[in-house]
Amino acid sequence: MTPGRYERAIEAIDAANREDPAREVYLGRELPRELVYSLRMTAWLERLDPTAPEALRLAVRAQHLRRFKISRDSYPEGRHGYLRWRLDCQQMHATEASRILEEESYDQETIDCVQSLIMKHQIHDNPPSQTVEDAACLVFLEGYLADFSRKHDEEKLIGILRKTWRKMSPQAQDLAMQIDLEPGLQALVKKALTI
Repeated sequence: MTPGRYERAIEAIDAANREDPAREVYLGRELPRELVYSLRMTAWLERLDPTAPEALRLAVRAQHLRRFKISRDSYPEGRHGYLRWRLDCQQMHATEASRILEEESYDQETIDCVQSLIMKHQIHDNPPSQTVEDAACLVFLEGYLADFSRKHDEEKLIGILRKTWRKMSPQAQDLAMQIDLEPGLQALVKKALTI
C-alpha cells in the first residue's frame, strides 16, 4: 500500500528527529532522543484523545522537531534564558513542521493550525492546544522526571511539579496519577500536591 500524505509527513518528522546524535533507550531499543520524545508524545495523545484530528496528531509528533539543533547551553542560565531558548525552539519546530507539511501539499489552514498548536497558542481557550500541553506534561512525568530529580534539589522539584500540575487539564491530572513512578518520586508528587 502506498503511504498517504499523513504517513509521509510523520515519516519526514521522524526522519528529521532520527538525526539527533543523543540516544535514549525506549521499549528496549536505543533510539535518537528526540525520536523517543515524539513517540512518547504520540502514545500519550492516543490516551488523551484517540480520535484526535490530523492537525493535532502532526503537531504532537513535531512538538520537539529537531530540538537538538538549538543547544540550551547557548543561552544564559536562569529563567529568562530558559524561556528565550524554549520560545526559539518552539518557533524552529513550527517552521520545520511547516516546511514538511508544505512539501506534502497540506493546505495553509492546516499548516497554520499545526504551527499554532506547536507554539501552544491559547492553551486555556483552545482544547487541542491544551491537549498538546497535557501530552508534554505527561511525557515529562513518565519519561523524564526521574532523571530530572537527580539533578535538582527537592524545593526546586516541588515547584516544578506544582507548575506542571497547574498546566494540565483534569483529565491529564487523572492520567498522571496512574503513572507508575518509583516510590521516592510518588512521595515527591504527593508532597508537591499537598503543601
